[in-house]
Amino acid sequence: MKVAYLLDFYGDLLTEKQREALELYYNEDLSLGEISSDLGITRQGVRENVKRAEAILLEMEEKLGLAAKSGEISRSLGEVRRCIDIIDDKNMRIYRSDEINESIKVILRELEKLKKLNE
Repeated sequence: MKVAYLLDFYGDLLTEKQREALELYYNEDLSLGEISSDLGITRQGVRENVKRAEAILLEMEEKLGLAAKSGEISRSLGEVRRCIDIIDDKNMRIYRSDEINESIKVILRELEKLKKLNE
């Protein structure tokens, strides 16, 4: 898993310094030296914070698997959406059923709710 992705899930479990160092390193693409200047700690201190924080994030993902589960849910929701589009297209071309149209609308509303819960 990408550390930046894991940071979204488990970042609140890190100390402020660890979280900030990871965000600057992975999200802002700053060097250890640049982060050192920004945070007012040594380059070695930044490196240690980054390595310790990475280990914590990886351990949390190994134990909880939230990022992996979220990715799988996203893939499944995408597949559901793809199937809905096929049904909708076939309905529009062949059946023209108002009942199917209404069911598709309900499914799409529920799909959007699930997507928001997974964010």
